[in-house]
Amino acid sequence: QVQLVESGGGLVQPGDSLRLSCAASGRTFDTSGAGWFRQVPGKERDFVAAINWNGGNTYYANSVKGRFTISRDNAKKALYLQMNSLKPEDTAVYYCAARDSVAAALEKNQYDYWGQGTQVTVSS
Repeated sequence: QVQLVESGGGLVQPGDSLRLSCAASGRTFDTSGAGWFRQVPGKERDFVAAINWNGGNTYYANSVKGRFTISRDNAKKALYLQMNSLKPEDTAVYYCAARDSVAAALEKNQYDYWGQGTQVTVSS
């Protein structure tokens, strides 16, 4: 079992940076693939980035590739999303997720545990 709590969201201007954190509790996080997803009202929850259990493999949505970086610190049981060059279209609620597998995954139905989400708003 893994419990997840996101933090670090907020209101920023276009071009700014923001770092999201996800604190995990539970004994299995360090052997769990993990990811970030985002959702805007009325739309599906979309894949943003994923990472395998030891950080050796990472994957990104085309829309964020080159701007966002996913990372993890298993000793701290933490997952991060560094977001640079933010755009208004990045505005969404961001969710971290973990799964009962060491591998990363790109589909939301492949994840077993979810946080409550943190709002990111990019606006001038």
